[in-house]
Amino acid sequence: SSLEPEEHSMEPPAVPEEEMPLTAGSGPAGCQLFGYVGIEAVLDQMKIKTMKTGFEFNIMVVGQSGLGKSTMVNTLFKSKVSRKASQPGPEERIPKTVQLQSVTHVIEEKGVKMKLTVTDTPGFGDQINNENCWDPIIKYINEQYERYLREEILITRKRKIPDTRVHGCVYFVPPTGHWLRPLDLEFMRRLSKIVNVVPVIAKADTLTLEERAEFKQRIQEDLKTHAISVYPQEDFDQDPDDRVLNDRIREKIPFAVVGADQEHQVNGKRVLGRKTKWGIIEVENPAHCEFPLLRDLLIRSHLQDLKDITHNVHYESYRVRRLNESNRP
Repeated sequence: SSLEPEEHSMEPPAVPEEEMPLTAGSGPAGCQLFGYVGIEAVLDQMKIKTMKTGFEFNIMVVGQSGLGKSTMVNTLFKSKVSRKASQPGPEERIPKTVQLQSVTHVIEEKGVKMKLTVTDTPGFGDQINNENCWDPIIKYINEQYERYLREEILITRKRKIPDTRVHGCVYFVPPTGHWLRPLDLEFMRRLSKIVNVVPVIAKADTLTLEERAEFKQRIQEDLKTHAISVYPQEDFDQDPDDRVLNDRIREKIPFAVVGADQEHQVNGKRVLGRKTKWGIIEVENPAHCEFPLLRDLLIRSHLQDLKDITHNVHYESYRVRRLNESNRP
């Protein structure tokens, strides 16, 4: 034993790393667990519950007659989900006003059920005088918001409120190769405030690649000049990763699409496409058209985001407006 006095340090004694106490709020990233707890099983529980109950998705297609709206919807879901009149009568070929037709189907894929509602708008833009032809569409969208609001404010509410709100509106632009028509601009300006609008160039196989690129650039300039915000909107990008992905999508909008519900034999494979004298236009081939980008946006990557924006932004603004009107003396 040494008789020399020990030097006392002001610093606390070092504790080995494995003996450091762990607290629940030790840092922004949370605490480190000693072993497996099973928190990740919550994802499996949510997946099982969603697969049992299923989910709802409502889509609206708007455009002039003959642009392939019904064919495009059938191509999206690879089934006959859109109502298509066979041999319409002379009086039914051109409706006097815009009529809305909704068809509901239950689609199941690998155990996942989806209640799909497709709303078509025959008669839009087919008249000589198309003044206020968007009013029935706006009225229909607001009626679905009103129906959901009435169910929501009840004292005894249903456990699951039926959702008939329009989650996405696909607007078909005629492949003129020029600028957007005043009808297109006015429709998208009015509808983009109450619903998610996704513009597409219909029957893009009628345009050459150069005409398609120029037409797409002119449409983007028109939308920017008239301050029309189509989906995905820049104002709703919160996550940096989502912003990068949505910026890539915004560069491609409007999508130049081709629809086909018939299969053809190409190199020993059955593909969806349109047969011409000089070859077959493959719908799902990115080199032929941008239909895969539209399908990925509506179904594979942004379907839940479409529903979230409809509920948290468009429906919320409608709900606030209606409740303010009812509270006025």
